[in-house]
Amino acid sequence: MKPVPGRIERWKVCARRLKSEIHALWLACRDPRVPRRARLLAALVAAYALSPIDLIPDFIPVLGYLDDLILLPLGILLVVKMIPSEVLADCRARTKEASLQKKTSGAVLGAVMVVVLWLAIVATVYFLAIEAKG
Repeated sequence: MKPVPGRIERWKVCARRLKSEIHALWLACRDPRVPRRARLLAALVAAYALSPIDLIPDFIPVLGYLDDLILLPLGILLVVKMIPSEVLADCRARTKEASLQKKTSGAVLGAVMVVVLWLAIVATVYFLAIEAKG
């Protein structure tokens, strides 16, 4: 059975939109006009989206991709509701502008940011655990 060409194109469009939203959220988490909770949640959602580490590994049938198909869009939806609309519109415009300007070299920077963010999360949890013990 051959896949319907329209279906594949729709998936590609959805994937591009998801990638664009993640980039907009990353910009929003660094914007001082965004409330602190929204910035923290936006950073966590962007880190989860860019991270090679999943809550449920992708090799587990069905469940492995289900977390990406459910958790990520729900996280994006929640953060988008928390960010002021004018700030989000500005971040989306900057995302569009950035995607037109450069297509490469962002992958290395993105990987470094993800690793740094995960290390910061681990360090925070570690120090909170030490503080709770003592």
